[in-house]
Amino acid sequence: MAAPRILAFAGSVRRESFNRRLLSLAVAGAQSAGAEVTRLELADLPLPLFDQDAEARDGLPANARKLKDLMIAHQGFLMACPEYNRSITPLLKNALDWASRAVGTESGLLPYRYKVAALISASPGAYGAAFGLRQVRDLLLQLQCTVLPENFSLPGADTAFDASGRLKDEKRNQAVEAVGARLTDVLRHWS
Repeated sequence: MAAPRILAFAGSVRRESFNRRLLSLAVAGAQSAGAEVTRLELADLPLPLFDQDAEARDGLPANARKLKDLMIAHQGFLMACPEYNRSITPLLKNALDWASRAVGTESGLLPYRYKVAALISASPGAYGAAFGLRQVRDLLLQLQCTVLPENFSLPGADTAFDASGRLKDEKRNQAVEAVGARLTDVLRHWS
């Protein structure tokens, strides 16, 4: 049986992003469980703000097509979801919206339907970006993506990591790695 293929990305491009750090731990858990993980930096696929008039005039941007193709090529998504003002980040929402655009006879749901997502989040605040995480879950469900009930939210992220990029609390390290491993296990049995 082929290794499950997971596309991993964070809804932040900030160099010192807590969510990008957290994603590395979840990716390690997925890889340890046998997944083939592609790490995507959304900064490598810059997209204009979604504008339906511009789309009608110019078509789907090349980077949106690349993002859609990456999503279609993978069975699952491992997403680190920061929040702004207790909501999904504009970067992540814009990327997910562009990927959902129908092209010709290709359904806009193609990148999402029959896929499984696992969600994690981190924030310096007390709730670990859990409010934005819930909105990402709702959006993915609307797009017909299956979202695992297991997730991980890290509060106090500004003091949670050690110099090596791991969490100071080993139980938390194990918990976030377990999200990646659980996604791998589900994908292995997904039909």
